[in-house]
Amino acid sequence: MSTKPTVRFKSLTKTKRGRVSQARSKLRELDPYYKRERSKYHEALPSREFILQILAEQGVPLSVENLVHTLGVAGHESALLQRRLRAMERDGQIMRNRKGAICVVDKLDLIKGTVQGHPDGFGFLIPDEGGPDMFLGPKEMQKVLHGDRVMAREIGTDRRGRPEASIVEVLTRANQRLVGRLHTEHGIQFVEAENKRISQDILVPQGESQAAKTGQVVMVEIIEQPSKHAQPVGRIIEVLGNYADPGMEIEIALRKHDLPYVFPPDAEKLAKHLPREVMEKDYPGRQDLRALPLVTIDGETAKDFDDAVYCEAQGRGFKLFVAIADVSHYVKSGDALDREALQRGNSVYFPRRVIPMLPEALSNGLCSLNPKVARLAMVCEMQIAADGEIGEYRFYPAVTLSQARFTYTAVAEMLEHPQGDTAQRCHRLLPHINMLYTLYKVLAKAREKRGAIDFETIETQMIFDEHGKIERIIPVKRNDAYRLIEECMLAANVCASDFLKSHGQRTLYRVHEGPTPEKLEALHGFLREFALHLGGGDNPHAKDYARLLSTIRDRHDAQLLQTVMLRSLQQAMYSPDNVGHFGLAYESYTHFTSPIRRYPDLLVHRAIKAVLQGKTYNPGDWKQLGIHCSLTERRADDATRDVEAWLKCYYMQDKINECFDGTVSGVTGFGIFVALDDIYIEGLVHISDLGSDYFHFNAQKHLLQGERTGRRFRLGDRVQIRVVRVDLQSTKIDFVLEAAPDASGKKSRQAKKASTHTR
Repeated sequence: MSTKPTVRFKSLTKTKRGRVSQARSKLRELDPYYKRERSKYHEALPSREFILQILAEQGVPLSVENLVHTLGVAGHESALLQRRLRAMERDGQIMRNRKGAICVVDKLDLIKGTVQGHPDGFGFLIPDEGGPDMFLGPKEMQKVLHGDRVMAREIGTDRRGRPEASIVEVLTRANQRLVGRLHTEHGIQFVEAENKRISQDILVPQGESQAAKTGQVVMVEIIEQPSKHAQPVGRIIEVLGNYADPGMEIEIALRKHDLPYVFPPDAEKLAKHLPREVMEKDYPGRQDLRALPLVTIDGETAKDFDDAVYCEAQGRGFKLFVAIADVSHYVKSGDALDREALQRGNSVYFPRRVIPMLPEALSNGLCSLNPKVARLAMVCEMQIAADGEIGEYRFYPAVTLSQARFTYTAVAEMLEHPQGDTAQRCHRLLPHINMLYTLYKVLAKAREKRGAIDFETIETQMIFDEHGKIERIIPVKRNDAYRLIEECMLAANVCASDFLKSHGQRTLYRVHEGPTPEKLEALHGFLREFALHLGGGDNPHAKDYARLLSTIRDRHDAQLLQTVMLRSLQQAMYSPDNVGHFGLAYESYTHFTSPIRRYPDLLVHRAIKAVLQGKTYNPGDWKQLGIHCSLTERRADDATRDVEAWLKCYYMQDKINECFDGTVSGVTGFGIFVALDDIYIEGLVHISDLGSDYFHFNAQKHLLQGERTGRRFRLGDRVQIRVVRVDLQSTKIDFVLEAAPDASGKKSRQAKKASTHTR
């Protein structure tokens, strides 16, 4: 379109008004999205795309009045157009210059992105369109807070050669409420945010502190966002208590990470009106499996039992039943429970406290496969050959009754001591446990043949005293009972994925991509230092990783090598695009087995039911659902990590000046992280405490090396440290070296003497 369609509306006669209406109608029809707008609105407004097209053709910024005239917008439509323009501003499509004229952002060479703050006061712009992160200096960060969406202009490079940006406009503010500690200095009150990426203090005016005392943890509502010339200002809306109060670490994490922890009234009301037990009116259309000796096997502290299993011999093979709680029968698409479950995304498991995805009446009651009570379930029934290959399978709704609730510890003991007390107390179900174990060994061999990666990681459990403080931290080993259930769940998840894919039903797959080219190149370079080789060239398979792991299993540096291999892989996520699961070596994989605690599993159940009924399930934008569920999973991980870090700091407070042995678990440009033996706590030895030398960081080799002495500190090295500082507020633990490897990798005599003297 090369002309400028302009229509004026002053002193029009009835005839002229008719001509204007016709002209406006013709102009609207030039809008390539006219039909779409017409279907959505009574009077079709110019689409966003058409507005951008007109602005681009004008070649100059337009005032609102000129744009209204150019688009042929009638007086009664002006308010609606203004609303659309504001939305386009928020989305970074247009902006207003100093004179108030509207500009096309793409014409201004501006970059849209999200601000990522740093505790030291600077930050970065993460561009929406990808590309390198852009440095934001402290002056730029005065205008914004971590998480804000902005438009910025590239202004050059910083002293490290990174692209640098200047913020032009703030599109949306990410922070309305923050959790932090109240401080008072020279009569001025301010809140220091718990999120250390927010380095600006929030000023609290007189009369807005809600009688909070200095040092207490509070929630502050921001009433004035930061600007170039002013700090953020807020009012205290909640006083949580003192920093060391029992459970405060969880209260802080919930608010810091915006975790929903109170169910809204409509969700509570809906849960309250559900029956306490399964109703017989729900039985029709379901297979009755109450006589089947299904059992649940979970951890000692579990209360929400998603899955029950049973296995029987079938010729030379097996028939496996995996019954999963039928949450979708009670939680309907779009209802209050569903909306809240979507917002939460998953349950969050803190030490000593769970934030469930569903109210406890469902998660621990009606939907939990508790022993000796009827429960509704979705069942995956599988035929598994003697070599572990899954043959035919089918899904169907059922009524089940778990015969017993077992723990991993109890089952492992039964398997190891079949004549022991635990096994004898459960003698009626022991043959079924043994059959499950026989199947597990078959599936484990198939897993190995498939080439799935099995990293040996150490998980820990905190043991608390009666006052809620850590008494000790113990390792939790994955015993055969744990692995048994894991293999059963993997089998059911694979069948669910195959079922939906073969019927053309969209779903959320659990995807895990292999290493990026950059990470793979770094891994190859690192392995060359050890004369090791990862097969597969530029496109390795999980089997190549598994093969290498098996060759290094007995080496003294196996933990180091495994850690570097693990870090070369990408994170798993949810997506409607099936790219396979690299780590598990599956071409197609999804999550079906935990709908009580994971929203993607609930979506998968609904999709399976839709296929069984000859329908198609469409909850909306599958891609956005995948992104959201992946983000809530990361959010939960970050929150639990924060809580565990605080608890570990609290535990270490009385261990100042004590010495411990440990392993270098991380190497950075500013020092080494050391994981302590036996107590499984990590702290930092700052680079300034490594010795009188200039140490240089080699990222590819994961080491720091002294320029003069040649002393090296590498991932996996054994060291002895002394605890010198524990900061609860920043959850940081600082060590200094007592004994460390010399340039040859052995402890120096001087270090040994210091170690002996200190002890």
